[in-house]
Amino acid sequence: MRILLIEDDSVLGAAVRDQIVGDGQSVDWVTRIDAARDAMAGAAYDLILLDLMLPDGRGIVFLRALRSAGDVTPIIILTALDQVSDRIEGLTAGADDYIVKPFDLDELSARIGSVARRYSGNPNPIIRLRSLDIDIARRSVRRDGKAVQLTAREWALLEAFLTRPGQLLSKAQLEEKLYDFDAEVESNTIEVHVSRLRKKLGTDLIETERGLGYRLAQT
Repeated sequence: MRILLIEDDSVLGAAVRDQIVGDGQSVDWVTRIDAARDAMAGAAYDLILLDLMLPDGRGIVFLRALRSAGDVTPIIILTALDQVSDRIEGLTAGADDYIVKPFDLDELSARIGSVARRYSGNPNPIIRLRSLDIDIARRSVRRDGKAVQLTAREWALLEAFLTRPGQLLSKAQLEEKLYDFDAEVESNTIEVHVSRLRKKLGTDLIETERGLGYRLAQT
């Protein structure tokens, strides 16, 4: 997933960023609402982590504006506001989850995974695909009962396919998933990692539409 983190606390922001990257996700971190708008104008995000108290405005107003404009990107609120009324306001405004600071980083990872699974239409963290058992929560894969080791980049691409089953994903869309792993994604990066995934998980698992992109095989 590619995640937008909107958080002005430098210590917390760095910790959350590192946690997300460690989980094999891509993240863009901004500290202001205007920077968040600019980021969203230039990239498609799978999930937003939103602080409510920001230097140039209230996150709840930003959230309401997104939902009013028809934006359905999943949003998890990160805030020190811990009153029940604050939670109700955030959820009513359109947030998908609400986590109060200070929080455990592993809990945040679990919340991100839970929201992502709901939006992908697969609330079950275990996906069985052909000879594969894929544990989304643990970020692990077994093939014919044997553990398969994936790099962070390989997992990021596999997750991109799993969250959009059967959909054709362009090379540019897949490159976005590797944004934080390579400062400049080389022209053959996607081809290399798709080839490695095929070797590890099955040669016919990922289909190629020449000149268009790739999709996860469904049968």
